[in-house]
Amino acid sequence: MTLQHFTASDGARLSYRDEGGGLPVLCLAGLTRSSTDFDFLAPHLSDVRLIRADYRGRGGSEWTGAATYTVEREAKDALELLDHLGLDRVALIGTSRGGLIGMVLGATARDRLRGLCLVDIGPAIERSGLDKIKDYVGRHPAAKTMDELVARMPRNMPEFVDVPATRWRAFAERLYAEVPEGLHIRYDPELRTSFLAAFDAPPADLWPLFDTLAGLPLALIRGANSDLLSSGTTAEMRRRRPDMVFADVPDRGHVPFLDEPAALTAIRHWLEKTA
Repeated sequence: MTLQHFTASDGARLSYRDEGGGLPVLCLAGLTRSSTDFDFLAPHLSDVRLIRADYRGRGGSEWTGAATYTVEREAKDALELLDHLGLDRVALIGTSRGGLIGMVLGATARDRLRGLCLVDIGPAIERSGLDKIKDYVGRHPAAKTMDELVARMPRNMPEFVDVPATRWRAFAERLYAEVPEGLHIRYDPELRTSFLAAFDAPPADLWPLFDTLAGLPLALIRGANSDLLSSGTTAEMRRRRPDMVFADVPDRGHVPFLDEPAALTAIRHWLEKTA
């Protein structure tokens, strides 16, 4: 799918993918990911209008510097993309950081959302999971070839069980580019500066954001082995929103690929509720 572009209010050139017809579904990826993060899900949603955004500094979007790589700016970019496309309301699938942006939009632009599907993210984020992200964000991998990286992935990500080598390779190729010098990340390394600034700040209480989603069709898809979204936080989210569609995807960590049967069933149920 060819990337398309629009210009944000600060002049940044941002990219996105827009395909299909029907219910508009906006997909927002994780911190270091791009629109390709939903490649495994996309074939299963051929009956909706699937819009996948690239955050600034990621994918095909312009690199605009650490100071602009914030949830607040990226939430504004998402709204400006909807304005560019002439869309009043969308269902939003937010993976990790994308889910945080979704909660912000639910609190500040509720009228633009039909529903929100949170993927392995909630109002409380485990420090152990953030520590793991801190280790790699903004850094090129130690592996020098794609073959070497793919061979290491089952050991480096043991929370993912029974993943075929073909999937590990497809996943790795979306995250890294193989160049003569080795493997390089596919995003602005300055994202590390932005992440560390947020990491070192006092943790924010996000439960009020979650509570503002009352009445909005909501889903939560968790990797059963997640180190970022605890079972305790999940239980409290379900207590506060007993109507929330929920899936605990077995043999997956942070984050599921979203083409697992449990994830697909939950997304389908949630889409029916948003319609």
